[in-house]
Amino acid sequence: MRTSFVTPGRFLLDSFAAGRGHLLPAVAVTGVVGGLIGAAYVTALNLMRGVLFPEHWSRPAHWLVLIAVGITIAVLIKLLGDPGDTELLVNNIHISGGPEGLRSLRSLIPVSLIGIAAGGGIGPEGPLTQISGTVGSWLGQRFQLDKTELRTCTITGMAAGFTVLFASPLGGAVFALEILHRKGLEYYEALIPAVLGALAGYAVYVATTRLGLQPIWSFEEAPKALHLADLGWSVACGFAGAAVAVLFTWLSLFFRAVFRPLPVWAKPVMAAVLLGGVAYVSPYALTFSEYQLASLVTMKSVAVTTLLLAVVGHLLSAPITMAGTWKGGFIIPLFFIGYCLGRAATPFLPGANEIVLATAMMVACNVGVTKTPLASVLVVAGMSGLRLLPTMLIAAVVSLFLTSGVVLLESQRRRESVKGEDVIAEGESPLDHPEEGALAPGA
Repeated sequence: MRTSFVTPGRFLLDSFAAGRGHLLPAVAVTGVVGGLIGAAYVTALNLMRGVLFPEHWSRPAHWLVLIAVGITIAVLIKLLGDPGDTELLVNNIHISGGPEGLRSLRSLIPVSLIGIAAGGGIGPEGPLTQISGTVGSWLGQRFQLDKTELRTCTITGMAAGFTVLFASPLGGAVFALEILHRKGLEYYEALIPAVLGALAGYAVYVATTRLGLQPIWSFEEAPKALHLADLGWSVACGFAGAAVAVLFTWLSLFFRAVFRPLPVWAKPVMAAVLLGGVAYVSPYALTFSEYQLASLVTMKSVAVTTLLLAVVGHLLSAPITMAGTWKGGFIIPLFFIGYCLGRAATPFLPGANEIVLATAMMVACNVGVTKTPLASVLVVAGMSGLRLLPTMLIAAVVSLFLTSGVVLLESQRRRESVKGEDVIAEGESPLDHPEEGALAPGA
């Protein structure tokens, strides 16, 4: 009896098995290009932040800056066309493997840069992922990949984009795969290519920006030993994070409904007016909060009211920004909301550890909206440098289970069947066959 043994090399080659053998070079090129795009995008964003960010202006003056930016975004969209969004990218990945061209990027790049740099309530993860994923699809078409291979190449581009911002290659790769679905990672055959592409992009980004491999946020050291109480509080964080996710989703749908009757040109301006007002709720209400979180984690003492007002500010600013067609992502804002809530709750919970609570809440809030349990844990662990996987994973799973019927990204859906037949028939919308319990837009 002969026993077969799959070597690591054979496993790697099988991951790139393709009829024409073009997938491996396509993935490699996509990862490198994704890293270069990420470096260029982040550099441009930092330069624009030096002029437009709220910290450089008084609140009344920054309100005028926001309105000027809103008008500029309206003009750019009118002249350059619809920039699309991550939801459309996800839908294209399911249907055809990826976007057909680069046309949307000529509008997306300037619109997203100016809106994020001015302090809109959402961040660069969405636009950068859309850019790198779209370029990955375009490169895959140049390599003449078929639909399945093209999907892998597009996912690899997304992974490179996530990795540049999260500084976590494995987390970025898993995020690019999980964000496509509502109930876990399904395009498993793209995992190894996405990881290799993410690593290539990360290496290029580190080389071009000369950034080290240290965590982005300087959290205090995690407890050396976890106790049963920590696991119990992690379950509670899962429940609380799910509640935050439901509230965030409903606020997003509410502001979409409020903005829907407005003319296209008026939406960015109305968002600017409202964001200027939200800025008075808290000095932490605007921006995508990565820098705010970096500042908060180094403060030994922060008033509970300060943390709660920051939460209220971001629960308003992120949905308003998205509804107003300012382009950006909400992952890091959700991390920020979770951190503030976890830290604010710690003094009132007996036996609770602040770091355990804060990181578990960060994961739970994000998972409830994005449905990315594994990726959220890996990303928070990578960005914080903390080894708290058990508590974060408990919170992630509880939040995912509780929010299975709450959907913000409507294009998240099941993969093709093993036989290659679409779960949703060609020509039908994913909304024609919503997953059981899904929340339709505007419901």
